[in-house]
Amino acid sequence: MQGFRARNPDLRFCALTVVIAVYNEAANIGAVLDRIPKQACSLPVSVLVVDDGSRDGTAAVAGSHGAHVLASPANRGQGAALRLGYSVAVTLGARFIATTDADGQYDASELPLLVEPLVRDEADFVTGSRRLGLYQSTDMVRHTGVHVFARLLSLIARQRITDTSNGLRAFKVGIVEHITLSQPQYQATELLIGVIYRGFRVAERGTTMRPRTSGSSKKGPNLVYGYRFGGVILSTWLRELRRNRAEGRRLSDPAPDLALGRPGDDVAVTPHSAGQLD
Repeated sequence: MQGFRARNPDLRFCALTVVIAVYNEAANIGAVLDRIPKQACSLPVSVLVVDDGSRDGTAAVAGSHGAHVLASPANRGQGAALRLGYSVAVTLGARFIATTDADGQYDASELPLLVEPLVRDEADFVTGSRRLGLYQSTDMVRHTGVHVFARLLSLIARQRITDTSNGLRAFKVGIVEHITLSQPQYQATELLIGVIYRGFRVAERGTTMRPRTSGSSKKGPNLVYGYRFGGVILSTWLRELRRNRAEGRRLSDPAPDLALGRPGDDVAVTPHSAGQLD
């Protein structure tokens, strides 16, 4: 972090900052970055790539496609990389944070669909949903798992959730100081449970998820993935239950107030539909 700030002493991020954690995705990251719109709902977009110890030249590729790159010398896991990215985004002036994965499975051009409920102050946290959008998969085990874990999380959250682990999401920066992020993997799910149990308004929007075009998943084979993923849901839920009880709050209690932006900032909202993307 200190080296990054030293190389960029005057850097300020745009109102909307996209944070991407990446590890050995040189073959995919360029195409992902090229699909990120320059503006979303009239908000200018900055892109921060947190390279988590890649050894295949990922950082150089990301930099050549216009992203700000924060490179870690060691691989610490997606969760740690995203936590660092969120912290940098907040420090450098972002008002909204979005994420997408570096493997190209999500369509980053759909970002305005997630940002619009935030700038309209209709939600504090918006996550994509493959089940409400387009989901292309030939793996029936994982396809079934999406439905099973969505039902489990809906029960825990006491609200309907259709996709528990979507990597395309956006939220107000004020959320960062109110949530706990400790998981090395499956951080999307930990984050989702955390914001729900803090009482923040959560919305889903239908988005696209496609199979990888190159490389391999870092989440392991199906049984290992399911076991670890279920463990993250259970441990995060128990942690948030204990936290709420210690603070004397209920799941139905309102969340802390989150300002839309800093005093004096104006946000122009441009409506978007599924067929109107920047």
